[in-house]
Amino acid sequence: MKETFKNVYNYLKNPLLQQDANTNLTYRFKIFFQLLLICILTGIAISPIFALFDAIGWIDMKDHKTDILFKEMTAIQILLLGAVLLPIIEEIVFRAPIVLFKKAKSFKIAFYLFTLVFGFIHITNFEMTSNVLLLAPILVLPQILVGAYFGYIRVRFGLLWSMLLHGSYNAIFIILSLIPEL
Repeated sequence: MKETFKNVYNYLKNPLLQQDANTNLTYRFKIFFQLLLICILTGIAISPIFALFDAIGWIDMKDHKTDILFKEMTAIQILLLGAVLLPIIEEIVFRAPIVLFKKAKSFKIAFYLFTLVFGFIHITNFEMTSNVLLLAPILVLPQILVGAYFGYIRVRFGLLWSMLLHGSYNAIFIILSLIPEL
């Protein structure tokens, strides 16, 4: 896993439009699961910041729009929306187009731009306050980072892999959030 993290880190410093030549499914699933673990660890590592912001009153996590939306839905509906439908749509919108940029410089700009837009679009999950706007870069940091990981696997393995990674990542956190209610 250390090697995968190093490869992703190096890639994100200088993203290139270059598919992975190794098409062996065992290899690809190994990298996929390592990336999924990296995504999960990233989310877990950043989440205490949100708890701190909530505890000191800078943001109110009870007003998070996904929580409000999910209160009206069954567990199956939440999983279908959050782990299937939204990842497919978001990957088509934010990751599919990046391979259209063939020149190295334009690809790099597109990769970073789509990653940042993907992250910052998630600020709409929060009730807009001056604190939320000021803290926006931190509040969307998990989405920016995992969006970069999704972009990495999209370029290296293809769009279906980024959809699968995105959906799996969301599914894990959705299931964890549903456990107290079961």
